[in-house]
Amino acid sequence: MKKSLIKISALLFGATAIASTFSCSTPKQQESPMKTKVEEYAPVELKSDLVNGLNDKEKELVKIFFKVGKITDDLFWKQTFGDKSLLDTITDSYAKEFAIIQYGAWDRLDDNKPFLPGYGEKLPMCTYYPQDITTEEFEAFEDANKDSWYTVIRRNDDGSLKSVWYHDEYAEEIGQICTLLEKAVTLAEDPGLRNYLEKRIEAFKTDDYLASDLAWMDMKDSKIDFVAGPIESYDDKFRETKTSYESFILLKDEARSKDLAKFVAMLPALQKELPCAPEYKTFVPGTSSDLNVYDAVFYGGDCNAGSKTIAINLPNDDRVHALKGTRRLQLRNAMKAKFDKILLPIGELILTPEQQKNLNFDAFFWNVTFHEVAHGLGVKQTINGKGSVDAAMGTEKTSWEEAKADILGLFMVTKLVEKGEITNITAEEAITTYIAGILRSVRFGAASSHGKANMMCFNYMEKAGAFSRDAEGHYTINFDKAKEAMNGWAALILKTQGDGDVEFATKFRTENGGITPTLQADLDKINNAGIPRDITFIQGEDVLFGEMK
Repeated sequence: MKKSLIKISALLFGATAIASTFSCSTPKQQESPMKTKVEEYAPVELKSDLVNGLNDKEKELVKIFFKVGKITDDLFWKQTFGDKSLLDTITDSYAKEFAIIQYGAWDRLDDNKPFLPGYGEKLPMCTYYPQDITTEEFEAFEDANKDSWYTVIRRNDDGSLKSVWYHDEYAEEIGQICTLLEKAVTLAEDPGLRNYLEKRIEAFKTDDYLASDLAWMDMKDSKIDFVAGPIESYDDKFRETKTSYESFILLKDEARSKDLAKFVAMLPALQKELPCAPEYKTFVPGTSSDLNVYDAVFYGGDCNAGSKTIAINLPNDDRVHALKGTRRLQLRNAMKAKFDKILLPIGELILTPEQQKNLNFDAFFWNVTFHEVAHGLGVKQTINGKGSVDAAMGTEKTSWEEAKADILGLFMVTKLVEKGEITNITAEEAITTYIAGILRSVRFGAASSHGKANMMCFNYMEKAGAFSRDAEGHYTINFDKAKEAMNGWAALILKTQGDGDVEFATKFRTENGGITPTLQADLDKINNAGIPRDITFIQGEDVLFGEMK
């Protein structure tokens, strides 16, 4: 069985096998310095009882989606690293396992530091651009598609630059994906899922994803969701525009999803209550958005690299936001695993004993849920004619957007608790769990956009007196000051985005986006306690359906 799991996770899906699967390693392997790094990721089997509610055709659909997921996983390897055959050259089983977790030679939770010999600093352009490209050369390159989400930049024979669409650059893999999805269409009984798959096939072929994104927004009743394509741009540190391939296979928790439905209608009213000047909240969010709860049964590609997301807020296209809003998918089984294995132990270690009782999974669930809702609120266009917030904020856009979602999520949870709309937690539980959650997230490092957002939020709240440390290093939260800090930080973010003030954003992030020595001491305390930094998945068809081959 152990050998089968290794084969499934490490070879078939590019997903992570766990350190314990190497329990028969030789003493020399056990001494590997990478063993500790692998063990920083707590193993989680991606199973779900919801699979028992699927009929035979739906189960066959899921099996097809596993195959598509494997292809998108390989595509992300190609985009972020290049030649995946690197894995065949690593003799240390723990180093190989860590390379699988990180999709390459750099530790994504340690500022992308190289951990394999022979590798230097990770290049910001990955393989989306020529490795020798300069900013000046790119800016002088006149091509309407150069900043498209779906093009790579390559060189002509004479060395000049050219834009190449993804469907041409990755033609072989895209052809395989479309063939599989065409088979899936014949099995899909839900009309919304079938329409989405048909339009997604065309999107893969043309790199025009608008129609399929709109179709995905209309897919309300399917028990199965399959998010696949080039979606997020976190991996492109050169321009933050090129999107990375990924896949999620999700099973809908229909009972819990029904409980969340009422909050969608509240979005325009919540927008009006944001703690900022009126001109920074004129955007009217769509009410076709939905909030749903799922169990994840597969992560592939970008979403599986390093830290694992526990909620999805898509599509990213502002045109879809204006027409229909977004869909917010809460991945409850992954969320519960992170709370149980990481956040709760951190909170019990660093919080003053009197406030540990405020740690609460339901509070964690609501904070994460409304983080995703918050992406659809705020301001989308600058108020001073600088165009879209994304365009004006440049390379600061993602970290500030994540910071906005973090703090507005907490704002909305506390507001809804006060209104009596959320009844199973208190505002104190939301704030306590949120602050403990920052310490969980900060351990992902400050190199990523999420990491910078975490640090800006942590440092702002600390300076505002939201929490303090006693002589023993325990955190005590001042709930009144925490609420004031929450409102002040939210207002500053919304103003910065609305003004398109990239100069201020860069300066503030530079001064407040790093880990202070005091915080590093706290993180060392957490690390020395053996608390995992994140989770890693044992996943695949055999894991989900229990059919060992």
